[in-house]
Amino acid sequence: MSWLCKLRRSQRKHEDDDPLCSTCSTLDLHAILKDGIPREHAVPLGHLTDILNKHDQCGLCRLMATLIRRLWQLDKHPGVDLGGITCAMYAEACGTVLDNTSPKDICHQLYIQWSTRPRDVYIAMSAAQSPLTLEIRLLEEDASKVGRTKELHGRRVDQIVDISMLKKWIRTCENKHREKCKTVWWRGDDVLPSTVRVVDVARMAIVPAPPTCRYVALSYVWGGPGDGYWTTQANLAQRSIPGGLDASVMPGTISDTIQLVRQLGERYLWIDALCIVQDDPDDKEVQICAMELIYGSSAFTIIAVGCTSARDPLPGIRPGTRDPKQQIAKIQGLHLAIPLPVPNETIASSVWNERGWTFQEVMLSQRRIFFTAYQVYFECTKDVWSEDIVAEPINHTWTAHPLKGHGMSQLTLTSAPVYWMSDTYLDRYMTVAREYTQRKLTVESDIVDAVAALLTALRKGFKVDDGFRFGMPLRGLERSLLWQPTANAPNSRRVPANEMRVPWPSWSWAAWRGAAKYASIGVFVDIQMGTEGAGAFVEQSLVEQWYIVNEDGQPVHQYVPRQPGELSEDINRKTYVRPKGDIDPQQLITGNAPLLPGTLIFRTSYSRFDVTKADDVAGAGAGIVANHAIYSILSDTPQPSTLVGRIILPCSTHSPT
Repeated sequence: MSWLCKLRRSQRKHEDDDPLCSTCSTLDLHAILKDGIPREHAVPLGHLTDILNKHDQCGLCRLMATLIRRLWQLDKHPGVDLGGITCAMYAEACGTVLDNTSPKDICHQLYIQWSTRPRDVYIAMSAAQSPLTLEIRLLEEDASKVGRTKELHGRRVDQIVDISMLKKWIRTCENKHREKCKTVWWRGDDVLPSTVRVVDVARMAIVPAPPTCRYVALSYVWGGPGDGYWTTQANLAQRSIPGGLDASVMPGTISDTIQLVRQLGERYLWIDALCIVQDDPDDKEVQICAMELIYGSSAFTIIAVGCTSARDPLPGIRPGTRDPKQQIAKIQGLHLAIPLPVPNETIASSVWNERGWTFQEVMLSQRRIFFTAYQVYFECTKDVWSEDIVAEPINHTWTAHPLKGHGMSQLTLTSAPVYWMSDTYLDRYMTVAREYTQRKLTVESDIVDAVAALLTALRKGFKVDDGFRFGMPLRGLERSLLWQPTANAPNSRRVPANEMRVPWPSWSWAAWRGAAKYASIGVFVDIQMGTEGAGAFVEQSLVEQWYIVNEDGQPVHQYVPRQPGELSEDINRKTYVRPKGDIDPQQLITGNAPLLPGTLIFRTSYSRFDVTKADDVAGAGAGIVANHAIYSILSDTPQPSTLVGRIILPCSTHSPT
């Protein structure tokens, strides 16, 4: 132990207790943390407004007020009415292990209960991905005072990251989780192409990745051009010799990552700006095609969440690069702390989380180390650990702890899907499209490239032979066409780059700015069935043949696997008859109206209907997207104004139309 740590520990031993208000002074925290208090017997603490007002008079009220202000987003929503809200405290086990087949509590954690929570607060918390529970932890240094071990207790976070702790996390995952985290389930025996380069941090050179080499990857935000440090055709030869990579020209995120990789005892590092020749389109194309293997094969990925551009330092690697802002109070001889923001809470508000390319980088990585402004998190397929809680197993292994469920989650599933889960392929694709399209791209023409590796992994994992066109899967094409823009989408077309010969067609979400979403099949079920779409599924494909026009203006037949099965028998329903017969592409080509590349062609039927606002539907406005309403679909057959269905449309739609 260093002299500085000994000095700090000595200072803590002699520090005075924080003052307590008359309410908090009646609490016996030693007994509460040792034995717990059931939720139904929570101890009253008074009105929330009183707790907030006493933040500078009482140590425990200060912790509670700070926690509630942060998680409830009160500083961003100062007008929220908190009158009448009361609080109470209880203590429950936050980790359980099996000891000789009997459950055993690891520790108790303090929870703050509220009588009610304003709706505006709940909406703000959901948007910020804040935890819904209010927790206060006892620090590990005082666990023995209440008869507990250090596990799952809070931990102090310093300005500099403890490298030995990071090594322990990596070693624990590799030794205990083994195959579950060693390889990604969607990849077979593929190895890195010989064209992939890595940074040799020992020799400070860019070298071809040695076969089956162990390396680390970096995910970060560029934040603008980097002509001064990018690898180009002009400097590649110089950077390929030992010592040829000049660390002095590297921006903070990259130089700090190189230092970190050395400290972790690793040798090879993959960074896109250095390992891809930025002014060589052919090299870029080759490397982009290998992106799924690059991130999927890395030993772990360092993710610079706390950096807004490559110029920012990696938080916690050098003095003065982060401030944990950890709130700690000494109460009745016990050091209590409120948790630092959990991973998904910190990530949700970061610039890194807004960028398009970083989505597939994190989703393809089986082990991630997130560097944020407050602390470092480790996430793998099996677990999530952080600096501010002793969540990594020491003497016990548990199935749950406070960080579980607060990570970035995995690409699709934590293991390979079994045969009966093949239908979830489209569901996973739709999730990827929804998450990805919420992000931003500096170069609009990257819209498909920046997610191509993720789509490749998805296709490999579900053993789907059919590929993608303009980001849309050929398998299940009739369902993937049903994407919709979100309510706040700008509804404007993306402008392709000059070198792009074929713009994205309008039937792909890639052609439009803003986020896209997919609705559940259940929304297409008649609302009067009363089942809300429960059990809805696609029974059969209704299109025989699909064509897409190529760059030469010629329709090309696409192999689109059809949904198997026949329509179920129903004597009260007329079966839809698919239009059949081959399509003669030549009939579609006329001199006056040439077919645009990307045009989607198929044979179908159409009908005209009247729509009118469905005033007869009880609760028609409930749960509907803002500025939308339910309309009735009316047919003239078999008699005028026959109700044949419902549809959700913008309120601006004239009624009837």
